[in-house]
Amino acid sequence: MISVMRIHQLFLARVDAALKPFALTFSRYEVLTLLSFTRAGTLPMSKISARLQVHATSTTNSVDRLEKAGLVARRSHPDDRRTTLVDLTDAGRELAAQATKALNAEVFSSPDFSGIDLDSLLPHLETLRSGLEAGA
Repeated sequence: MISVMRIHQLFLARVDAALKPFALTFSRYEVLTLLSFTRAGTLPMSKISARLQVHATSTTNSVDRLEKAGLVARRSHPDDRRTTLVDLTDAGRELAAQATKALNAEVFSSPDFSGIDLDSLLPHLETLRSGLEAGA
């Protein structure tokens, strides 16, 4: 278990280093990327939290910082005043695309699995993840 946790730390450090030039944390990158995957580039705050599986406070913190940077904008839902929508700006969409290219080049396309057969490793990780998520 300690090895798995250490691998997580090492990968997260690589992700953080790749995102640093874009002034993004991984959590803010996740919000931008999630919004970029939607047709309209907009989601309610509650759906962002649910889809990223994070607490609403974390989502609010990320959106606050992204809004200050001009990467997203908040607005009231036209049909439900209790709901706040988060809209991806053009600058946010462009930054998400650039950050994704950097992550793919610096982290995801070369995870340093020299000598390890990923085809045999991934099914084990998927089984572990499924089991842990079912018990959560």
